[in-house]
This record gives sequence, C-alpha cells and structure tokens, in this order.
Amino acid sequence: MTQRKSAAPETQCIHAGAGDFPASMGLNTPIVTSSAFDYRADFVRYPRYHNTLNHDVVAARIAALEGGETALITASGMGALSAVFLGLMKPGEHAILLDGLYGGTMDLVNGLLEPLGMRFSIWNGDPDHLEALVTDHTRLIHVESPTNPLLAIVDLATVARIARAHGLISVIDNTFASPILQRPIALGFGLVMHSATKYLGGHSDLLSGALVGSQALIDQLRPTVIRLGASLNGQDLALLERSIKTLSLRVRQASANAGELARRLDQHPMIAEVYYPGLPDHPGHEIARSQMDDFGAMLSFRLGPGVDPEPFLDRLQLIQPAISLAGVESTICQPAFTSHAKLSPAGRVRLGIDERLMRFSVGVEALDDLWDDLNQALTAS
Repeated sequence: MTQRKSAAPETQCIHAGAGDFPASMGLNTPIVTSSAFDYRADFVRYPRYHNTLNHDVVAARIAALEGGETALITASGMGALSAVFLGLMKPGEHAILLDGLYGGTMDLVNGLLEPLGMRFSIWNGDPDHLEALVTDHTRLIHVESPTNPLLAIVDLATVARIARAHGLISVIDNTFASPILQRPIALGFGLVMHSATKYLGGHSDLLSGALVGSQALIDQLRPTVIRLGASLNGQDLALLERSIKTLSLRVRQASANAGELARRLDQHPMIAEVYYPGLPDHPGHEIARSQMDDFGAMLSFRLGPGVDPEPFLDRLQLIQPAISLAGVESTICQPAFTSHAKLSPAGRVRLGIDERLMRFSVGVEALDDLWDDLNQALTAS
C-alpha cells in the first residue's frame, strides 16, 4: 500500500492511505466482506483484529489527516473512548477530566470506571489549576475542545506541555472540530479520539470511532480494542472512507454557515445567549483563533424567556430535532434530554444545561434557508 502524502487536507481526504490496486479494480478500495481468512498465512487477517484491507486504508487516511503515525477504527466513539481508559489505566490509577465533558463520557466514568477502582478529578479548564490535580497515580488528562454542548475552549498546547512535564498521556476528543479545523497532535497531544459517527461519517448513517497517535501508543491500545470487540465491518468501513473524501468540503461549508448564523442569533431579541467560539465576546475566542483553522459547525443557544422550547422545536420546518450531530443536514436538540440526560439534575444545573439550551448542528444547506427557518420559529412566539 502506497501512502500518498500531502500537506493539504483536501487532498488527504481523498488520497491518503489509498492502495495501488490493479487497474481492473477501479479507483475505489475493494470492499472485503469476508470474516474468515486462511489461518496458515504469514499474517493472519481477521476483522476483529482491525487489520483487514478496508480498516487499513481508513486508519491510514485518518492518521494522515490528524498528523499521527497510525490509527485504529472502532465500532463507535464510546468504543474508542472505553479502550483509552481500560487500556491505559489500572484500578487505583488516576485521570484528570475537563469539566463539562460529553455526558456519555461521564456516564462511562461514573457507571463503569469508578466502580472498577479508577479515580478521577475534574479540572475547571484554567491552566493555572491543572498541575495541582496531578498525583503520583495520575496516568492521563482527557479534554474536549470545543466542548459538547457549551463550546468551551481549552488551551491545548498548554495542556500538552503540562502533561509532558509530568509524564502523562494527553488525550482529546476532537469530534467537534474534526481534523479539518484542529490537529491536536501538532500542538503536542499524545492521543486523539473521534466519534467518527459525526463529521468523519457525516451522513447520519454510520456508527464508528477512531483513535490516532504514535505507533507505540496505538500498539499499547490495540489488545484492549480487540478484547472489547469494538470492530467495524468492511462495508461500513467503505462507507466511512467514501464519506471522508468530502470531509473538508462539508466541514468548511457547515462552519461558514454556523459562523453567520451565530452572529445573527446573537442579535436576535428572542435569544438569551449564544455559545460559539467564533463570536468575539466568547471567552475562548482568542485561543480558538490560535489553534483552529475555523470555529466549527456546532453552536448552542439559550432561548429567551418569551420562547417555549417545545413549540419552538415543533415550528421548525427545515431543521430537524434529532439526537446525534454533524450530518449534512442541520439538526437541533436539547442536551438536557439527549447527550447529557444521564447526568444528575444537580450536575446539569451546575453546568447550565436546561431545557432552554439548544445544541445546533449546522449543516450544508443554503444559509438563508436555515436562517428563515430559525427566525420564523422564534418570531412566531
């Protein structure tokens, strides 16, 4: 397999990791549907081992986009994240978690990892407070940036520097930004994970995840990923490869839409707050400018007191209320009832996640069509 290298992500999306196949097989990677291979071969392939043709091509492409040495593709983002903690930590060891992480991450921590004996501290995002949380048993630091759903920004270079100084593994969920807009490995991070269900898949029809890092770190995680059975079949891997070819086009168009919609919503009298790092008054705006190529296609906003959430959602005609995010179509949801439903009521109140908070995944539709839909649903109140 020949690795085609390019500094341009638009080219990497299409060509990185692609194989040199006979001309009779065409331009696309052949789909290997077999789940059984000759065990007498020098190198035994098996889908659960994450070493089949389709896996290798997709893994190489995502690794190239993130600037990592290699990658593993898993059956879901939570499959990838579970492998990180279970593969890198033992009972009694400690990790530092950014406050306000995705609700599924905290459910994994509270429901599985803490009962297994792992220990966690919550970091408020202030770099001056991070080192005080490091103990002799700390193994890793896990963050998101931008965060889900409040779009908080973390100074990634500083986190990576502190992690290296203490011999810790720095891990980031880069789902919201995608490698098109942010490449944490270049900023010093050791490991990047994705819910590839989101922007990498991008069409609301796949479940998948990804882990990217050095060869040594991925080799350390591989046995845990295999034992968890978090593998993807050849057909879904082929769909993921096809989707990644348009990743740059989709992310850049959706991000342009989101930036303008955030500015308009920020001025709308029926909106109480807008959370989007592209707005100049966002507390993380300057850091986001320094570490992202654009501000992303995700934004959240809080409805003003004159707008009832359920009628507002019912009045939307183009934007669909739906769980998940990052498809080509625009979707909206209430994190209190979706991504963060498993948090305690007190935890949601502390974070400011209530029924009036809307997480808006901006798609690639025409900008004015999206704005007209939002505006009519808001002004009808």
